[in-house]
Amino acid sequence: MHDVFDMQDISQVGEARRRSVLLAGRLEFDEQDCGRLALVITELGTNLVRHAQRGRLLVAERDTPAGETIEVIALDSGPGMADLDHCLRDGISSSTTPGTGFGAVRRLADDFAAFSSAPAGTVVLARIARRRGAARDRVRERFTHGAVSVPAIGETQCGDAWAIVQRDGRASVLVVDGLGHGPEAELAAQACVAAFEAAPFDAPSAILARAHLALKSTRGATAAVAHLDADARDVTFCGVGNIAARLASGIADRSFLCQHGTLGLQAVPPQDVNVPWPDHALFVMHSDGLAVRWDLRETPGLLQCDPALIAAWLIRDHIGGRDDATVIVVRTATGGRR
Repeated sequence: MHDVFDMQDISQVGEARRRSVLLAGRLEFDEQDCGRLALVITELGTNLVRHAQRGRLLVAERDTPAGETIEVIALDSGPGMADLDHCLRDGISSSTTPGTGFGAVRRLADDFAAFSSAPAGTVVLARIARRRGAARDRVRERFTHGAVSVPAIGETQCGDAWAIVQRDGRASVLVVDGLGHGPEAELAAQACVAAFEAAPFDAPSAILARAHLALKSTRGATAAVAHLDADARDVTFCGVGNIAARLASGIADRSFLCQHGTLGLQAVPPQDVNVPWPDHALFVMHSDGLAVRWDLRETPGLLQCDPALIAAWLIRDHIGGRDDATVIVVRTATGGRR
C-alpha cells in the first residue's frame, strides 16, 4: 500500500518527509540513505506545492532487485512540462530548494523515471534503495512491473492487495479486493494473498478455489490471477467478481471477463481462459476502485513509460468514488522505458 500525502502547503512536505524517514529507519536504512530519501521528498514535495495542481506524494516500501527500497511517486494534474528533458537536467529549478530540481532527484535516486504531458500533468518516480550499490545477485527477470495501491479516503488500511511472483520466464499476478474497506477488508485481502503465495504457479482457477476456502472466515473478496509466459507469449487468466484486466497494445485492447461471485461467500467453479499476448502489449489488472473506461492511447508516449508511471497515471485520473484502488502494470523486460 502507498501512503498518500496531499501537497497543498509546505507543512505537508515536512510531514511526508518525517514519516518517510521513519519508515526508512524501520527498514534499517543508514544515515546516508535516509538523507537521500529526505532530499528526494523535499524536492518533489516542494515542487508540487509551488507549481502543481492537485499535487500528491505516494510513498511505499518495495522489495526490488536492488534490495529493500522506498518508492516515491509525485503526481499532479497540471500544468505539465513542455520540455521534460530540459527540466530533468541537474541544477534546473524554478525555485530555491536544497537539491535544485528534478535533476538532483534523478542523481540521488537508485531508480528514476518521469513522464509529463502539457497541460495534463506530470508523474515522477524515484526509488531509494537501502545500502546504495549493494544490489542483490539475482537472475534477470523477464518481466518488469509497477503497481499503485491506495486506501479509500479517510482510511489508513487498504482492503486491496496485489502480488507478483516470477520464475523461469513466467509471472503469476494477483489482484484482490476485500469487500468494503478498512481493517476487515484488509484481513480478507491478505488471506487471499497467502493462498496465492502458497503455490503461485498452480492453475489460476486452482489458486482461486484455494482462496475461496481460505476466505470463508472473512467477509470475502473478489480476485483475479493471471499467468504470463514470456516464451509462449500468452496469458492464462481467471477471475471472480469485479476485477478488471486488459492487454493494451496501442492498437487494439483486449479485456478479460471475470465470473460472478465472491470468494469466501459464493463463487461458481472458476474457469481459466488462455489468449495470445500481442507484441509490445502491456498487461493491466486493477480493482473496481479504478474506473474501467481508460485508454492509454489518449496520452501519446505513455505506453512506452515505466510500468509504475503508467499505474500512477491511471490512479490519478480514474479513481471512481470513495473506495480502495489498486492497479498493476506488467510488460516484458524488453519493453519501452522512460
